[in-house]
Amino acid sequence: MIRPLIVAIFLPACAVAPAGTGLPPAAMGAPASVIEAARSDAAKRSGLAARQLQVVSAEAVTWPDGGLGCPRKGMLYPQAQVPGYRVKLRVGKEVWDYHASERGNVQLCAPGQSQEPAPGGRN
Repeated sequence: MIRPLIVAIFLPACAVAPAGTGLPPAAMGAPASVIEAARSDAAKRSGLAARQLQVVSAEAVTWPDGGLGCPRKGMLYPQAQVPGYRVKLRVGKEVWDYHASERGNVQLCAPGQSQEPAPGGRN
């Protein structure tokens, strides 16, 4: 009984990216489903193969409101902090910034539109 408990406690600290995903250790801060959704969207938008898109970073964050750090003009958002993720992908010579909610709603945030996550959150 004690042995499985010890494994359960220390296993997350030893986590590595799943075999075959090609994800760097930096990508472990967000679920693979969120990273793959961002990669898929970037591949469609750029015309590049998903395997050509490099994960620069992926992290769990807390967004300041329902706009997920990527507000759209004229939209109103719930004024409560929202747990989520930020994934940055290298697409050609550019770095694209994807923001997501904890539920996995992934959106590309245009350059100059991105806001930083809330301080003191999950980041």
